[in-house]
Amino acid sequence: MNRPIANRKNVFLRIVLLAALLFASAGFAADVSSSFDSANKLYEEGKFSDAAAAYEQMIQSGTASSAIYFNLGNAFFKSGQLGRAIAAYRDARTIAPHDPDVRANLEFVRARVQNPTLTPTRWQQFLAALTVNEWAMLTATVLWLWLALMIALQFRPQLKQSLRTFLWSGALALIALAFFLGAASTSNSMKTAIVIAPDAVIHNGPLDAAPTRATVHDGAEVAVLDTKNDWLQVQVDVQRVGWIKREQVVLASGI
Repeated sequence: MNRPIANRKNVFLRIVLLAALLFASAGFAADVSSSFDSANKLYEEGKFSDAAAAYEQMIQSGTASSAIYFNLGNAFFKSGQLGRAIAAYRDARTIAPHDPDVRANLEFVRARVQNPTLTPTRWQQFLAALTVNEWAMLTATVLWLWLALMIALQFRPQLKQSLRTFLWSGALALIALAFFLGAASTSNSMKTAIVIAPDAVIHNGPLDAAPTRATVHDGAEVAVLDTKNDWLQVQVDVQRVGWIKREQVVLASGI
């Protein structure tokens, strides 16, 4: 006779815990909204550095969204920090890869970076049109459709002649998409260093005394080839490869 009472108590405890979680979630959401509004107010008042610090504090506390990174990029740009702005926009693009405002602001700031800087090729831009997950989903969809056709032919072999074009086209499309998927994955795994110093010297070796190879400026993006202690080996363009101090850049993936 006591068993049903125990069950009711368990149900009651679960309801209490669920209610507590809901209240805690609501409180957390309210705190996030309040912090976001406060940071936005600082931005509207022209206190761009303070606004950037407020957005960064939200991110460090575990709150990250495309909107926060987007506004952080705007605050950095307004405070004259092109490299940090580009890094923030790239983080926003990772979360919302097809947001037109994010893409527009990223390209806007990139256009204001003093050369030399790594410019994405048309091939890389084509691959970046879809995320790696989207390339994978598209490839999987074509694969399943092609397999469905093959299965259908097992039951209706008389359709082989009429479906031959579709089978060959599907096979070629599958090969092409698999290639694009592999290339996109490789491109996305590339490490990029974004310069955050006004001017950064690239040396021939990982030493301050090494000869100068090139000078890159705030916002320049260079490909990372290797690391050694506090130095990164980077490629500025086809002809120039050298070493830059780790403290003068922030790292990102992809292009």
